[in-house]
Amino acid sequence: MPLVVVHDIEMYYESPGSVPALVVIGGLGLEMSELNTLIDPLASNFRVVAFDNRGAGRSSKPRGPYPIEQMADDVAGLMEQLDLPRTHVLGISMGGRIAMALALAHPERVDHLVLVSTGPRAAGAPWLIRLGMLVSDLPLLRGPHRQPRYALKAQFDATIRFDCSERLGEIKKPTLILHGRSDHIAPVALAEQMHAQIPNSHLILFEGGHLFTFTTQPKKFVVDVDAFLTPQRVTRRWPT
Repeated sequence: MPLVVVHDIEMYYESPGSVPALVVIGGLGLEMSELNTLIDPLASNFRVVAFDNRGAGRSSKPRGPYPIEQMADDVAGLMEQLDLPRTHVLGISMGGRIAMALALAHPERVDHLVLVSTGPRAAGAPWLIRLGMLVSDLPLLRGPHRQPRYALKAQFDATIRFDCSERLGEIKKPTLILHGRSDHIAPVALAEQMHAQIPNSHLILFEGGHLFTFTTQPKKFVVDVDAFLTPQRVTRRWPT
């Protein structure tokens, strides 16, 4: 079983595919097995490094708090353990905040950055986020490794307390922002803010809400990510 010690925890990861490497960071309460509909097609063109954040899946679940910055340090530590000095990084929802924190604290680790259904701060209706937590805790909707309530709360507290709005201009990596037009968890205004403030960023809006990557347009999502990270393989050209 691919478990590695990173700082004070064990992290579970899998790494299908081949170079170039792409680190995929999941969202609130997710374990990596729930991202297979995205990981499998991405692994056709990348070495996908996917893992369970602290508090989820098969990684350790210590008592909180789990600040976003700490989870970003976990990612950097995992990359060091896997001898990956620099990779592309893709973050979804809370994972997007972790990706931004990684790019700010460890810019040398990040090549290109892909931010999906996320924002520099929490701005959606809190009741919707809490409802999502309750629904996500239903056994039929979770992965096989149940997340303790205290761990889910620690991740929830981390994502609603994080705010890097004033530092977006410090992210200098080529950045692709993918966002659903009808996202009520991370309103589309957050995507537009990131696009306006992150230099060398590109914004693509999708029909759908917070989970458009899984529900409405997963194939287009994978094509757009591939086009941004490896433009030599496709007709669409992205500045680098």
